[in-house]
Amino acid sequence: MRKSDIAYLVSESYAQNDYGVYERTMTKRKVFVDVSSVSANEWFEGGRNGLNPQYRFRMFQFDYLGEKVIEYNSVQYTVYRTYNRSIDEIELYAELKKGNESIPEPEENGEEGQP
Repeated sequence: MRKSDIAYLVSESYAQNDYGVYERTMTKRKVFVDVSSVSANEWFEGGRNGLNPQYRFRMFQFDYLGEKVIEYNSVQYTVYRTYNRSIDEIELYAELKKGNESIPEPEENGEEGQP
């Protein structure tokens, strides 16, 4: 696998501010991926189950920390399932979901590729 494309895994955390209100903070990490469209069967079955499957992202297993959002070409997608392809490789299946476009732009983590 060549992993020549760049995507960003987006994670969110909540922290209490000075007034006791919890605020959401989003960060993103750069990862190298191999991107392909989902298969026709995946797209059809996903549609039957209310999903809008778009892409399959293949990456190194150690890069994925359970994030639910992945950004590719400045568009954010929701991860709806994963598949452990081998001991060191994972596939993320992502859909374009209504509301993804309203997710605020996260801060980029200073250590690229590191959690």
